[in-house]
Amino acid sequence: MRIRHLALGARALAAVGAGLALWAFAIEPAGLRNEDYVLELPGLNAVCDGIRIAVLADLHVGSPFNGPDKLERIIALTQAARPDLVLLAGDYVIHGVPGGSFVPPEEIAGALRGLSAPMGVFAVLGNHDWWYDAPRVRRALEDAGIPVLEDAARRVEFGLCSFWLVGVGDYWEGKHDIGAALAEVTDSAPVVLFTHNPDLFPDVPARVTLSIAGHTHGGQVYVPGVGRPIVPSKYGERYAIGHVVEDGRHLFVSSGLGTSILPVRFLVPPEISVIALSPGANVVRPQ
Repeated sequence: MRIRHLALGARALAAVGAGLALWAFAIEPAGLRNEDYVLELPGLNAVCDGIRIAVLADLHVGSPFNGPDKLERIIALTQAARPDLVLLAGDYVIHGVPGGSFVPPEEIAGALRGLSAPMGVFAVLGNHDWWYDAPRVRRALEDAGIPVLEDAARRVEFGLCSFWLVGVGDYWEGKHDIGAALAEVTDSAPVVLFTHNPDLFPDVPARVTLSIAGHTHGGQVYVPGVGRPIVPSKYGERYAIGHVVEDGRHLFVSSGLGTSILPVRFLVPPEISVIALSPGANVVRPQ
């Protein structure tokens, strides 16, 4: 009887393990959703209350479950969210993901041409773009009409709301000259900075109202009670995901859309992060 119970227990554990593996390696990575956030930011002009920013990070087009068809779904879902501004936070191509199929940056950028927003669509480059061919990726995006802000600033406006959008190069591979980018800011309007890698955040001055990044994929795997075993950051889980406030400075890290290294996601589903801005100091997740 004891042997029979042990055998039943082993089969049950094997079934649970198989189910978890199916979820982590097939079901969750293939998912897609808009995730809405409200970020209350001190110093934000009241006329910008409700401005919506869609963040598309780590597309990794060609990684498993993230082919051109998925990219079209991402674009359609982004447009359905009716954002006022769209930020593409780097890593458009894949670099060595098992089971993936390379998609040229020109094809990716051609699809991204379908994005539109009143305040514009802007991009920065990520480490995978640099590892592949950063000039080619940048040229493809710009040929598609998407400005790439590498250590550069652009003033954006919608109605009475205006602020500076500052793009900073990738922390690992780009120049990431925050000072040069902020030198293009010519007045006291709020500054939203976006970059690929959040490890840049400790160097961001208080002049910046909000920093936005991707890169970490939220660790791709979250184990309750344990945390995120692998986060590609020298700060570990400090900047792994979501809203972070340090010394009054605000950072938002999107968990992104694709996968790298391993085609797995567990309790970190792919998402288009849609951030609504509001004056204040805390993050509130809508019900």
